[in-house]
Amino acid sequence: MHAGSELLERITARRAELDELEERLAKELAAARAERDEFAVAERVLERMSGQLAEERASAAPMPRQVAGRAVMLIPHREPGVEEGSLPWDYQRIITAVRQAAGPVMAS
Repeated sequence: MHAGSELLERITARRAELDELEERLAKELAAARAERDEFAVAERVLERMSGQLAEERASAAPMPRQVAGRAVMLIPHREPGVEEGSLPWDYQRIITAVRQAAGPVMAS
């Protein structure tokens, strides 16, 4: 075999390897782009749903009412993670009284 034909064989083999690599990378790139597009759609849906849920929560929140001439929350709005300090002061007093009681507490 002559040196020129051996070199040509090596070049042809390497080009075939590179063609296979290019095909595989093109498929991986297409899959990555498709996944990225799916996440973009999911992100838009999440943003839209979060906005809708916030609106629903806001419209479902109890409104202050007039009792004895002052505005009070008849039922305090509850959400997970709400701290006790965010409750109206009269509810905080009730919680304190119940905690300090030695036994069951009865309201009148």
